[in-house]
Order: sequence, then C-alpha cells, then structure tokens
Amino acid sequence: MAAAEPNVAGLAGRYAAALFELARDSRALDAVAGDLETLDRLIGESADLTRLIRSPVLKRQDQARALDAVLDRAGAERLTRNFTGVVARKHRLFELPAMIRAYRSLLAQHRGEVTAEVASALPLDDSQLDALRETLRRSLGREPRIATRVDADLLGGLVVRVGSRMFDSSLRTRLNHIQLAMKSDNQRAAATPSESVAVAASGTR
Repeated sequence: MAAAEPNVAGLAGRYAAALFELARDSRALDAVAGDLETLDRLIGESADLTRLIRSPVLKRQDQARALDAVLDRAGAERLTRNFTGVVARKHRLFELPAMIRAYRSLLAQHRGEVTAEVASALPLDDSQLDALRETLRRSLGREPRIATRVDADLLGGLVVRVGSRMFDSSLRTRLNHIQLAMKSDNQRAAATPSESVAVAASGTR
C-alpha cells in the first residue's frame, strides 16, 4: 500500500500548516513536535485537560491561561505556547488533537517518513511495538514512525491509522494477532472471536 500525502485542508490543517511554517523558519520543527507530542499525551491521560479543551462555556482567556500553565510546566517552546494561545482565543481548542495530527503528518512528509497513529486500550510494551512496526513495515514498504496513545474506551481494541488509506485484509489479520496477544498479556477479558481490529483512515491529509 502506498503512503498517502498528508491532508492540510480544513481548519485543523490550516492551523497546523501555519505552525509548521513558523517552526521551520525558526528551526524549531523537532522542538515543537516534541511539545505537541507531550501535549497530546497529557490530553489523553487527563480528563480535566480534555474537559478544558472541549468546554464550550469556559472563557477563552481562562482556557488560554490554564493551557499555557500546563505547557510552561512541561517546558514547552514559546512558539508552541503562543500557538495554543491563539487557538484558545479563537475558541478552537476542541480542534487541538486534530491540529497535532496534521502537524505530525506534515513533519513526516518533510522527513520523507510515513506515520502510523496507534490507539490502544493499554500501553503497548516493547515486544508489541516491535511486532506492530514489522507488520506495518511489510505492508507499507518503508519504515514507519509510530505515534501511540492510550484510549480506554477501546476496551482491549487496537486502532491503526495511516494517512487516508484503509489497510488490506491481510494486515487486519496480522494486527488482530497482536491485539489478541495484548489482551492475553494484560489479562483482560477475552473478546469474542468475531471482534476485529478497527483500522480506519485518519483524514489528516
């Protein structure tokens, strides 16, 4: 399967493209990427932070101050903090996760990489990541960059997104084997045999 070009259309894509250009001009592409990865992880781990960015009733100034405090404690770049401040003032923080994905795709294209976004019910251990990386490498024909996040709502599932293409059935089968191993390793309730890995397009192009 050929890798897809990243999508920078839409609101999230436009914001991500603007940030990418500023970061490139400032020679801060990797630093900003690190800040965004940290922020993405914090959002995934904190219900309070998730509510903060999704709240339609909080004042924009309050959202901006609260998020800036989080990024300050995380040691984020001033560019990243300025960006999230603008997003907050525009009342678009609910789009922040999509902006992070779009920036990730732009950076991967810039580096000549392909990024696989992986969501799992529990953190993947090294052996599971290695198996997933090898599976994706064989399917994509190139070494993937894997970005992981935990989503407890998946109830033991595994969601893999790469560009705007859906994986073929053979990859679904191999990913399903990894999913079943995850459930066994973490002593979670076994899924029914009919359950399958959900693999969908990210829409970040």
